[in-house]
Amino acid sequence: MRLLLNLSPNRTPVEFNHLHILAGALHKWLGPNDEHDGLSLYSYSWLQGARGTSQGLQFPRGAQWHISARDSDFLSRSIQGIFRDPGIRWGMHVEQCQIMAPPPFPDFGEARFLCASPIFVKRTLPDGEEKHYLYTDPESDRLLTETLQHKLRAAGLDDEGVSVRFDRDYPKARTQKVMYRNIGNMANYCPVYVQGTAEQLAFAWTVGMGNSTGVGFGSLYVDVKQGSVYSEVGRAGEIRFE
Repeated sequence: MRLLLNLSPNRTPVEFNHLHILAGALHKWLGPNDEHDGLSLYSYSWLQGARGTSQGLQFPRGAQWHISARDSDFLSRSIQGIFRDPGIRWGMHVEQCQIMAPPPFPDFGEARFLCASPIFVKRTLPDGEEKHYLYTDPESDRLLTETLQHKLRAAGLDDEGVSVRFDRDYPKARTQKVMYRNIGNMANYCPVYVQGTAEQLAFAWTVGMGNSTGVGFGSLYVDVKQGSVYSEVGRAGEIRFE
């Protein structure tokens, strides 16, 4: 399931490197938990609707932000936390929450997912160095598949037959160095194709793709209506915070 949050306009500039602040808001809403330190079976997008300035990001019409999780209790606690304190920072707060189910996927097939936040792929090499893989690296498809299979098994789901590949024909594919606190991470703005069962595809839509989905990487969406990040079907309810 997915929470689609509509946020109020900001009052002060939003700094470019703010992923840790979004993570802090989410964990504030969750309350005491160990989600941040374990395997992340959840994901969240970056803030949508920004206008860049030399002082930072501005959201004159507010922002959209979505949080997805396989665990319904995770989302329930998030909603309860938003009711207690809908504020994030920069004068922004949650005004509305929509609950969305995964889009309908075929019983078995391949679906194309776009990035609501860039996909991060990393591995620790035998010498202890950490390598960040780009969409242009041939082995990145295998590593994405391995990570998704690992998360499927951790969730008690079948991992047989699932596979992931970057859409390297996408003309706007690019990489970007993304800072999380003071750590630089080379991540990928490139759609992915995921092949699998309807359950596996819905799982990928929910938990995201690649590494570090719990700190704002690898959030996915399906482009049902061209030009709208949040055009997916399956809306189940709406909550307003006033």
